[in-house]
Amino acid sequence: MSETVTIRSEGLTARIALLGAELVSLHDSGGGEWMTDGDPAVWSGHAPILFPIVGELASGAYRLDGREFSLPRHGFARRRVFELVEHNGDRAVLRLTDDAETRAVWPFPFVLDLHYAVEGDALTISAIVTNRGQDALPFSIGFHPGFAWPLPRGGDKAKHRIIFSDFEDGPIRRLDEDGLLRAFEDTPVKNRILRPYPGLFHADALIWDRLHSRSLRFEGAVDEPEDGDEKKEAAAPAALEIAFPDCPMLGIWQKPGADFLCLEPWAGIADPEGFDGDFREKPGVMELAAGDSRRFDVTITVFPAEAGE
Repeated sequence: MSETVTIRSEGLTARIALLGAELVSLHDSGGGEWMTDGDPAVWSGHAPILFPIVGELASGAYRLDGREFSLPRHGFARRRVFELVEHNGDRAVLRLTDDAETRAVWPFPFVLDLHYAVEGDALTISAIVTNRGQDALPFSIGFHPGFAWPLPRGGDKAKHRIIFSDFEDGPIRRLDEDGLLRAFEDTPVKNRILRPYPGLFHADALIWDRLHSRSLRFEGAVDEPEDGDEKKEAAAPAALEIAFPDCPMLGIWQKPGADFLCLEPWAGIADPEGFDGDFREKPGVMELAAGDSRRFDVTITVFPAEAGE
């Protein structure tokens, strides 16, 4: 188990591993755990940070200015130990900088800071990428949080739903057997609502590369009043909201049948099938000028289940 740091508010306790600057636990004040348990027999991750790529590269390699480099799926940040540069009661900052090992596979000077802060029932994660070099820095970044499914005190797993903040009527993407983007298919979202079920993920993740929404609500089963009890209101279901104003893409994934669901805001994406261009031409890659920084915020707000009146 990697060394961890803990931050707290009156509503939440978050634990972050120095390995990968990964959120590994998020408890509410009643003791409910909102993250996956990271069972290595199913999926050992909790909420890896994806950097400097998101997804898979064609043949595991990319081309840059006539040279070829290899990177694993989702990049190297999730496998590196971050430096703890700040830790107060309700916030922590973890940092990764380039070294000989990173420059051998991605030849750029950089700083990647992960800021974690809790306030009330909300956790904000801010990833800040800084270009320490003299040339433009091409990169992608993504978040990969895996949430408990069912949610704590969320009721019937089969009655959970995801509500998009905007209509998502356009097609989605899937991955081929090599993890590369393949053709479009019809969206499973109806009237802004996606009802997840294990069979939906037999063909791997659902991917939106033309996303309109910048927030989602993952909601547990609604506890309806019993017939004839007209005075009793429906209990508010357990829910979480995830807002990602800086990420224009999204993946939703699980191992079929597992007790977690990953809601993954991305600023980057896997290679399309057959892509063999320069890394700077890769879909989802952005560039930072020398000395510039760019920030990507994700806020997770939890709503524990409430009893009806």
